Amino acid sequence: MKVGKTARRRARGAQGFELQAFLDSSGVASAVTEYGREESVFRQGDSGEHVFYIRSGGVKLSVLSKGGREAVVAMLGPGDFFGEGCLAGQSVRMGSATAITPSVILRVVKRKMARLLHQQHAMSDRFITHMLVRNRRIEEDLVDQLFNSSEKRLARALLLFARYGKQERPIRAVPRISQETLAEMVGTTRSRVNFFLNKFRKLGFIEYSGDAPLKINSSLLSVVLHD
Repeated sequence: MKVGKTARRRARGAQGFELQAFLDSSGVASAVTEYGREESVFRQGDSGEHVFYIRSGGVKLSVLSKGGREAVVAMLGPGDFFGEGCLAGQSVRMGSATAITPSVILRVVKRKMARLLHQQHAMSDRFITHMLVRNRRIEEDLVDQLFNSSEKRLARALLLFARYGKQERPIRAVPRISQETLAEMVGTTRSRVNFFLNKFRKLGFIEYSGDAPLKINSSLLSVVLHD
């Protein structure tokens, strides 16, 4: 029994720093809040006093132009940080954060987050990795918007939401996302999103009905990989 426990501890150590467990036990969280679908976490122009960590669910980061046009900057899921601009002196939010599914989000006051990053090397390493991955994702999204069709962009968005490429076992069943949100992500119309979703379903790439979770099959990768 002792040997088994030791092996499991070593396995966890090899997999890396257990961030969520650390945050839950370190006392740095000022609040854990549950958000409903389409509920605002913060809005563009709000004061920036916290860093956020997604325990479950998903969040859309967007920016609103002076003319009222919204652009989706990123779609985030469990294990992602957001709102970290306050650590770099960003006194107001440059964009908005909105829950796209029922979500549980941990909020950390920026001064506590800054102290944690200075004192806990494993935590700071994980945070830096997160920022590098986020930057790479933004670059990939830009390339996706410039060179890929709306059908391929939608397929990629669904696969990313299901965490393909993020972990060993992707989440096959994910909460339903509104077609309006998907259209904003992809940069197309709701009618086009509806057309492609029906096409993907007929081909067996996805499964959905009513308000049931959206099931994403690995065969959807063929849309992204096909030239």
